[in-house]
Amino acid sequence: MAPIRHPGTGLFLGDPDVIPLQSINESTIHTELECALQNLILSASGWRTVFTLSGYEEDPANQIGDAHSCIVATAALVFSDYLKQKIGTPKPVIIVGQDSRPTGTAIADIIIRTLIATGCEVRYTFIIAAPEIMAYVREGSFYKIGHQRHLDGFVYISASHNPIGHNGIKFGLNDGGVLSASEAKILIETFQKTIQASDHLARLQQLLTTVHSDTITSLYEKIDVIKQEAYSAYLHFTNEVITGSQNQEIQQRVFSYIEETTKQQGMGILIDFNGSARTTSIDRYFLESLGCTVASINDKPREIAHRIVPEGESLEPCRQNLEALHEQNPAFVLGYVPDCDGDRGNLVIWDEFIKTSRSLEAQEVFALCCVAELAHMVFTGELRYDKKGNAIDKVAVAINDPTSMRIDRIAQAFDVSVFRAEVGEANVVGLARRLREQGYKVRILGEGAAGGNITHPSSVRDPIDTIGAILKLLTIRSHQDTMGLFEIWCELSGQAEAYRNDFTLSTIINTLPSFISTSAYAPEAILKIKTTDHALLKERFQYIFLHEWELRKEELASRYGIIEWEALAYNGMDERRNILNFREAGKGGLKILFRNFHNVEIAYIWMRGSGTEPVFRIMADVAGKDYRIERDLLTWLRQMIEKADNV
Repeated sequence: MAPIRHPGTGLFLGDPDVIPLQSINESTIHTELECALQNLILSASGWRTVFTLSGYEEDPANQIGDAHSCIVATAALVFSDYLKQKIGTPKPVIIVGQDSRPTGTAIADIIIRTLIATGCEVRYTFIIAAPEIMAYVREGSFYKIGHQRHLDGFVYISASHNPIGHNGIKFGLNDGGVLSASEAKILIETFQKTIQASDHLARLQQLLTTVHSDTITSLYEKIDVIKQEAYSAYLHFTNEVITGSQNQEIQQRVFSYIEETTKQQGMGILIDFNGSARTTSIDRYFLESLGCTVASINDKPREIAHRIVPEGESLEPCRQNLEALHEQNPAFVLGYVPDCDGDRGNLVIWDEFIKTSRSLEAQEVFALCCVAELAHMVFTGELRYDKKGNAIDKVAVAINDPTSMRIDRIAQAFDVSVFRAEVGEANVVGLARRLREQGYKVRILGEGAAGGNITHPSSVRDPIDTIGAILKLLTIRSHQDTMGLFEIWCELSGQAEAYRNDFTLSTIINTLPSFISTSAYAPEAILKIKTTDHALLKERFQYIFLHEWELRKEELASRYGIIEWEALAYNGMDERRNILNFREAGKGGLKILFRNFHNVEIAYIWMRGSGTEPVFRIMADVAGKDYRIERDLLTWLRQMIEKADNV
């Protein structure tokens, strides 16, 4: 039987006759496996490492080594067992998909075979965006979409924004999100125990021989049918997310606002797909259905033309192309760039005030989305106020610890609460769920420092929801005695004079609270440290900070108005304020919050070791427009951490 290729893209799917792991010799695999396990990062956000044979993170090759093949098969095995116990069925239905990384196909083949061998029913989508596979499994658990049985869980192969040689695995149930931190911990512990068993490799080899090549061939032949089901489910779900309603009349009302404005004034959107999984998704169809004119570059899967993370230099091709398009057609004012799995994306805009295109910071994008979604809640009556202007409804925004305090200022204008969790999508989603159980309405949540928003009922960041929020903000305009979204924001934030009928996206951005935040992917925000015990590092940092504070407090007060500080720790879904021992932050986030003479929080410095990359991240967030303060605080933080690392 010959190797099989995908009929639409021509990309290699696999060779059904080649059984994985059969050529591995147990006497030679031990050292290689031990090394691979040391470099494997296991977290609720995903299991990640460099999978390419060369070990080089920028290697675009598609083959993976024996040790990583063993790791992948073990991961699939433990997830199969976990899901069977969790839902109480011996034959769960599992969706398997991948982003557009070259190693994804080899990893998927092993996962599919292992799941089938353990009795699971597998449906394979091939290349699919992360929000799409999660919408598919969620929607499939509520109603029939072509099959008699609902969907029980998913395995998604991706390393998100990491370089192309990286890859990883995400696991989830049918609630449409990745496993919670507590559930992920169970899976990780089982994996670590399983892979160390002396007879484990032999068991895997025997298990994989039970899967017939005809079964794999049949699975590959159904890819287009399964992918179309996922596409339809995602489109259906996106309509609900962006409009905030399952009611088709309400959906049509919201979309009619967008269509009316886009058709009257024109709306051109450029997408730099960068060869990501979104090349196979709903973006173009959805936006064109709303009256937008869509242009795209790098729009073939695996046509990865530049760095994957949609930050900084990665936005330049989109920015330059948007500028050229705007010269030809002034309707082109917006562009976006997703990461490889398509669950986040950052924006470029045409700024008419400076007469050129520019990239937006991730924190800026999230702030715009918060304004849009909170104003939409006011517009629809989900967020109401009494005669004194106090919110009647209990509304909250859930964010991660390095999200800018700009969000707190926005929330204050709407009189809603802000809650923070440790970095990690699972933590923020879990926090939002907990808040809903406490009676809060949580429409928008996310990780501002990383870019992208999560809009309820979605449980994952999604650039199409980001664009949807921006379109609502631009197109749901004031009519007679009804205020549009931007006017609602202007009124509530005390900027009524800033509203004008011919407002643009640049007009809106200029009304956002002013903050300077370190970009999460700026070189100066990333440290390589030797200390593996992050709790110990933070304990050392505390002694250094306390000494430095005494030396600098008069200068900080006179130059920046900083007169006091408070230490906060973030672990999982919990925030602890005014901690006395910085060691309590452990592997989580540690923040030093600064206040001024009026007891107003005006800045912070923050640190945390990445859970998905071998780096230590730092940042500063400062109210105002003076970049020098942010640079000073960040440099100071960096020097103190480096000193603590060298103790």
